[in-house]
Amino acid sequence: MPPPSNSPCRPSSVLRPALVLVSVAALGLGAWWMAQLPPVEQFSAEEKVLVRSLWIGNLEALARDPSNRVADDDEAAQLGRRLFFDTRLSANGGVSCATCHKPERYFTDGLPTGQGLRTGERNTMGLVGAARSPWQFWDGRKDSQWSQALSPLESTVEHGANRMELVRLLGEDTAYRTAYQAVFGELPPVGDPERFPPQASPLGNEEQRSAWEGMSTADQHAVNQAFANLGKALAAYQRKLEPGPAPFDEFAGAMLAGEDARALLSGAAQAGLKLFIGKASCVNCHNGPLLSNNEFHNTGVLPAVGQLPGLGRAQGVREAIDDPFNCLGAYSDDHNGCAELRYAKSGDDVIGAWRAPSLRNVTETAPYMHAGQITTLREVLEHYNRADLALVGHNEAKPLSLTRAELRMLEAFLNTLTGPLSADARWLTPPN
Repeated sequence: MPPPSNSPCRPSSVLRPALVLVSVAALGLGAWWMAQLPPVEQFSAEEKVLVRSLWIGNLEALARDPSNRVADDDEAAQLGRRLFFDTRLSANGGVSCATCHKPERYFTDGLPTGQGLRTGERNTMGLVGAARSPWQFWDGRKDSQWSQALSPLESTVEHGANRMELVRLLGEDTAYRTAYQAVFGELPPVGDPERFPPQASPLGNEEQRSAWEGMSTADQHAVNQAFANLGKALAAYQRKLEPGPAPFDEFAGAMLAGEDARALLSGAAQAGLKLFIGKASCVNCHNGPLLSNNEFHNTGVLPAVGQLPGLGRAQGVREAIDDPFNCLGAYSDDHNGCAELRYAKSGDDVIGAWRAPSLRNVTETAPYMHAGQITTLREVLEHYNRADLALVGHNEAKPLSLTRAELRMLEAFLNTLTGPLSADARWLTPPN
């Protein structure tokens, strides 16, 4: 039987509006209190060293990618830009790279998991500054941007195309053929149907795999090379997508120059910065000007509803080593380096570990974590504050024991990391 209307188990109709008003007032008081926090009086010498390490002014020039000889070729980037926005690179003619990597969302999509031909299992990682990471995808199963670009194209969940039809598109579209040959040289003679069937791939459906197996080894290699070159053009384009200064950087630059920077960030954000580089230990994983160490960590994030816990990096590193398009493979332009791949950490220590993403523009790239399991920054901070046990592997994080006020300060700091991209506007829109 439900309790009577005057029961203490349920607010009466008279009390409900009052409770709502109290709740709203409490929220307003919290926001007012945060706004009234005075600026931090001083950062220690040690803290300034850490602030400098996060400052975008400390970002070094983008290193060359020896495995991609056209990585910094503007003609390759122009070709990659066309490919990036072209929906013809999909089975249904409706999916492009920009479907999930939307320029207006800092090259993410705002969804828990990517939506191509079907709904995927992983949150869409942003592309801004991604060229600076030695590993791609949440589990690091690709060791370069160009090899990463190939995987979605043949995924039945994402683009659903196959490498033969993509290389054929490069050959049959006059503009593509001209641009490709200017950068890479001649395409294979895909107009010969006896040697090059309409659709073929070692990863496709049964018909496509059978067609691939019927091709000569030399023709398979020629198609693979052109397919790899397509990825290299896409990577050349994506290298143009660099982060720009955010309010934090304006504050940090002024402070490091010896100026009075206190008015450039709220008192709450300054207090949050101190927590970020100190008590909260965020800087242990989110360091450097991109606020990511590009390593893999198990932080006890629960799997998304309906998903089993993933092996994360433990599976990803195996796939990276076996990938024919990796740095040591036949389609890499330089095999002399590849130190990241040669000495990649594997084994039990990386079970359930996922890549630490950049925190640049983090307020604009929700939802969070590898499967979009966490909706808001506040919930992310609460997750790390608790540091629950991991379902697989071992949670590296330790409970932070931060107060509610300290969590709000951290969030205030994270809100200062969003700024415009440092990229020419032409790279942010489809070509005519």
